[in-house]
Amino acid sequence: MTGRAAFTATVELVGWWAGLALLWLVLISPVYPLEVVVGLSAAAVGAVAAAAARRAVRWR
Repeated sequence: MTGRAAFTATVELVGWWAGLALLWLVLISPVYPLEVVVGLSAAAVGAVAAAAARRAVRWR
């Protein structure tokens, strides 16, 4: 993987993670520390899955 490809993949993952984490935090009403940890972890898993799915369906 080239440096540019690694940078693009990192930006994509961070973008997905930030969007999903923000969505999680907006949709829960009381924000407890454990819920923040679970939400951020779930957002990370979702970001990896979304990036993998996007790469799987990309036309080559």
